[in-house]
Amino acid sequence: MNSDFARIITLQRKEKHISQKKAASDLGISQALLSHYEKGIRECGLSFLIKIADYYNVSCDYLLGRTPEPGGKNITIEDIPDDDGNNKLEMPSPKIINFNRRIVNNSISLLFSFAQKANSITLIKEVSTYLMLTVYKLFRIVYNANPHNDQKLFRIPKVIANDSADAIIAMSEANIKSASSGISLDGNDSVQDFDTLYVTTATLQKDYAQYSSSLLNLIKRSEDKIARTREKY
Repeated sequence: MNSDFARIITLQRKEKHISQKKAASDLGISQALLSHYEKGIRECGLSFLIKIADYYNVSCDYLLGRTPEPGGKNITIEDIPDDDGNNKLEMPSPKIINFNRRIVNNSISLLFSFAQKANSITLIKEVSTYLMLTVYKLFRIVYNANPHNDQKLFRIPKVIANDSADAIIAMSEANIKSASSGISLDGNDSVQDFDTLYVTTATLQKDYAQYSSSLLNLIKRSEDKIARTREKY
């Protein structure tokens, strides 16, 4: 059973503001059967897969969760040539490193654009703080790996740096949640027009064309990682 199919056809219908009754009628099936498809109770045949892909104007690969982009474009690390197979340490090639960097950088750029669109100073400020301190924390972890690296690069002592950063990151996350929920706390502003935060797969690709591919791939790769990790426990 493909759980992605059930999730994505439901997402597409709701994003396009189509009722389940109308979608079922347009697709020539009963509403009960469409409901079963959307709940993952039953699997559809190949002909229906093609039909519903055409109906929502998306690719079959997208409906099956094989690609994160509705148009079917699929950019993954596996698509980028790696080494010749003789690298026993499996060190990522420069192309793979650059690929991952572009995905992260572009997704962060989209996040900033999204926050700016909400017209909340608090949201932009706290997103910035959250990201900067996360990078700061990661850099210090790597920097500290070599005991010969001079700690005088930093003003904050190593023994308290990361825990202090974690505390501020947690507070920034709380402020982000508050501001994005329209709750103004401690003199901060908040999002007032929630329509600015409305997003669909279509608006992502329309409003953030330069970055949407990276974000959609980041979401897919992150959730693949989460799913694989949870299967181990």
